Amino acid sequence: MPTLPREQPEPSPAEPHKARRTAESFGVDAQRYDQARPAYPDALVARIVAGSPGPDVLDIGCGTGIAARQFQAAGCTVLGVEPDARMADFARARGLEVEVAAFEAWQPVGRTFDTVVAAQSWHWVDPVAGTVKAARVLRPGGRLAIFGHVYEPPAEVAEPFAAAFRRAAPDSPLSSQPARRPLDLYQAGYAKFADKIGETEQFEAPEQWRFDWEQSYTRDQWLDLLPTTGGLTQLRPDQVAEILDAVGDAIDSMGGRFTMNYTTLAATAVLVGTP
Repeated sequence: MPTLPREQPEPSPAEPHKARRTAESFGVDAQRYDQARPAYPDALVARIVAGSPGPDVLDIGCGTGIAARQFQAAGCTVLGVEPDARMADFARARGLEVEVAAFEAWQPVGRTFDTVVAAQSWHWVDPVAGTVKAARVLRPGGRLAIFGHVYEPPAEVAEPFAAAFRRAAPDSPLSSQPARRPLDLYQAGYAKFADKIGETEQFEAPEQWRFDWEQSYTRDQWLDLLPTTGGLTQLRPDQVAEILDAVGDAIDSMGGRFTMNYTTLAATAVLVGTP
């Protein structure tokens, strides 16, 4: 898929699915992405699988296959759709079948699935066209499940990151964002996903799920994850280094590690019909 020309500004935060340059930047270091990004709560995967009419899963924006491998481990057969060929190649090497395309342009060729999932990827999909297409490829009684993590480290880490980002990349549209954003903001985003699902009138009443958990990070583990986030994937190496140095110093001052309180949110609904 073509990316936005460099001189063309990114769309507003209200339309992240149009920010193709960011959406297709995560494959710059697919191996780092795969090893640093967290998996999804086992309880979430189990709940989706238990409510599925069968084992066939379509993973939209599968990336390196982090979520897909969890569904495979739970006994599912998974097909990934991924716009970035670098991410797709990595996922294939780990045993996942992947077709390279943006979901909106992907051709199902008559194939249908018991479950359609989008893990940390639905904000890169057109919310109207994507929901309609998901309904088209689901079997009756099948489930659409959109989910992702809330990434908000403690203020002792977030504030030095934000300050360093503003210094290193003052022209980035992300430099004006606050150091930490409230959980309510993310929940509102998933509520909008649920509303779009409901507007199709092809699904039963959408549900919103929440899973709270925590993970401890050493300095090196967090500095390995940060370059895989959308704010840093498009920066120059010297800009990234400046930001990582500042964040590393902050974590050192905390004793070399910190605990991240994660929330994983989901918007999900079952296609109308009897499986």
